[in-house]
Amino acid sequence: MAYAENMKGQILLIAGPTASGKSALALRAARAVDGEIVNADALQLYADLRVLSARPSEAEQAGVPHHLFGVADGADGWSVGRWLRAASPILADILARGRTPVMVGGTGLYFKALTEGLADVPPTPAAVRQSVTAMFDTLGEDRFRALLASADPDAARRIEAGDRMRLSRAMEVLEATGRPLSAWQADTAPALEPSAWRAAVILPDRAELYARCDARFDAMLAGGALEEVRALLTKGLNPNLPVMKAVGVRELERHLAGELTLEAAADLARQETRRYAKRQLTWLRNQTPDWPRITEIAPEAAWGQFLALETALTPSA
Repeated sequence: MAYAENMKGQILLIAGPTASGKSALALRAARAVDGEIVNADALQLYADLRVLSARPSEAEQAGVPHHLFGVADGADGWSVGRWLRAASPILADILARGRTPVMVGGTGLYFKALTEGLADVPPTPAAVRQSVTAMFDTLGEDRFRALLASADPDAARRIEAGDRMRLSRAMEVLEATGRPLSAWQADTAPALEPSAWRAAVILPDRAELYARCDARFDAMLAGGALEEVRALLTKGLNPNLPVMKAVGVRELERHLAGELTLEAAADLARQETRRYAKRQLTWLRNQTPDWPRITEIAPEAAWGQFLALETALTPSA
């Protein structure tokens, strides 16, 4: 295909919300451009979440190298910075071998770190992290957020309700460095040169996406999601770790504890999956205004749109 030659030396970024078909599209694109797939989904990093993260199966990975899938232990919460440090040499190696990296996922901050930059914040001491944890426990989210807003209003405004990890991180940076996290972030440079990448974002009809979300969670249950959560719970992990906050974990945990029937837990998980998809859609629509759009969700139709993007998939600068 013509665009296979055009992609030489380029990195292809494919973003989309959960259940949008981005993994299947990326796999097809990788085969077309002699590519290798690199994970840009925060939950697909974890070995513990094969089913609930919808990680590509062994069959789907056959024939096309996949990187950064299932490489992390759930007890070891990865930050955006850690992912970027892991992904950068992989991208460089793929390019050095004359192949095309196809990065795919739904974690918007990963794409933002690549294309806009990630603040080089010094590590925060353990004592500061413990102090901030105690502060959050004492104040609660609303008062903690108000305290953060007095020194770093941009961070407090940007971080969504219920995101204790990012709120705490912003406060830790402030306490450890004396400088707001938003100020560190303002002094960043993109990890990739603007001319090094091309991108597409899948933004399908919301009703169609929600139907896919519901169907996929049902498939997850049939594929062993309950057993996966049961095994995860035996590890006794901190509930604030990313792996424990994955959609489906808390809901199925309540079923295993006898609080909910399986169907009630599944209903809650489907609802939360739809909410998660809505947040992703909103973020991607607002944060990637210049990326070419794929609006179809059916595989063949989406692929046809992707092929039609050949002229739009031009270098960013």
